Amino acid sequence: MLLETIHLALTAIWRNALRSILTLLGVTIGVAAVIAMTTLGQGATAEVGNSIAGLGTNLLVMRPGHLTTGAGAFGIAAFGLDDVEAIDKQIASINVVAPIAVGSLTATAGTNNHYTSVYGVDNRFLAARKWALAEGREFRDGELAAGTASCIVGKAAADELFGDADPLDQTIRLKSLLCKVVGILEEKGASLGSNQDDVILMPIRTFQRRIAGNHDVSVIYLAAASEQAITQVQKDVTALMRDRRHLNAREEDDFVVMDMREVSSMLGTVTGILTGVLAAIAGISLLVGGIGIMNIMLVSVTERTREIGIRLAIGAREGQVLAQFLVEAVALSLLGGFFGVVVGTVLAWVATAVLHIPFVFDPLSMLLAFAFSAVVGVGFGYFPARGAARLNPIEALRHE
Repeated sequence: MLLETIHLALTAIWRNALRSILTLLGVTIGVAAVIAMTTLGQGATAEVGNSIAGLGTNLLVMRPGHLTTGAGAFGIAAFGLDDVEAIDKQIASINVVAPIAVGSLTATAGTNNHYTSVYGVDNRFLAARKWALAEGREFRDGELAAGTASCIVGKAAADELFGDADPLDQTIRLKSLLCKVVGILEEKGASLGSNQDDVILMPIRTFQRRIAGNHDVSVIYLAAASEQAITQVQKDVTALMRDRRHLNAREEDDFVVMDMREVSSMLGTVTGILTGVLAAIAGISLLVGGIGIMNIMLVSVTERTREIGIRLAIGAREGQVLAQFLVEAVALSLLGGFFGVVVGTVLAWVATAVLHIPFVFDPLSMLLAFAFSAVVGVGFGYFPARGAARLNPIEALRHE
């Protein structure tokens, strides 16, 4: 009996093929939109996680100011190298304390000019960021102590300045400073929307004396000994810096110690909310597709009123008529859901490739979208099917 009902339903769908295709198209678009938006959101979340991980493990980032201000803003003092040494000596459970002075300059090599980020650092920066060298060497102790004009370049900056030529032992001009390239960083790629490889590193004392003209430290990286120690290190560093910056109990911190895990969680939450909103908006088109199924089924019941009357007159039960029309609605919805999953997956794959974010294959979300399309078919197909099953056979036979 069930097979006969399915056969009758599929025959009716095939008999009106064009109308059926246009009907399932609404469900296809709805499911495809939900799949594409969900996959893109998961890819964006994964990209955020990868970007944070690319900065280093067990990392805290400390800078002057508040979350929305920078060093020197509203009279807030920058850090100094003495702060770095105090943290290194007095705070336990820290593997690396790395000072960074930051600037942006136009670098020149031969006839090539390139505007890039220039960091004043020491070798602890490479350790904190887990950043190895592809070629060359780190800074020597004498270079760091004397403020020698040597530099290590990122791959992107090297390509812009030297093209296919080997940058090692070449010279880069920064303002009036001539800087010898002693190393090339391994590629890290983009992080939080910026290219990590578009950078030039030089000894921090050289940067302070010859580029910045001050002794400021813009940022301090703190690499905790373990993930379990991060929270305690954050508390201890905050207490130490409040003491060193002479802040009383009523004054708020004029510096920020950011746990990169919290940043990752916050950004992940934001992308998750955006994904949910976009998926909900896309789900509206699935709702519209369901309304389309109801509309077509109502038309189908009206067109086939006489056929329904004949079936009821010769002994068909209401449940059989109800099942036939319900199967038609569910079949249209499931076909639309299947094609929607395929189209949505392809669209998501293309979009992630264009946007350079990971493609996250999530069978659960696809299964849920497909199942929801079946629910749409049942929900919107039930009322027309019930109406057909409750037709009066005599009145139905009189219908023209």
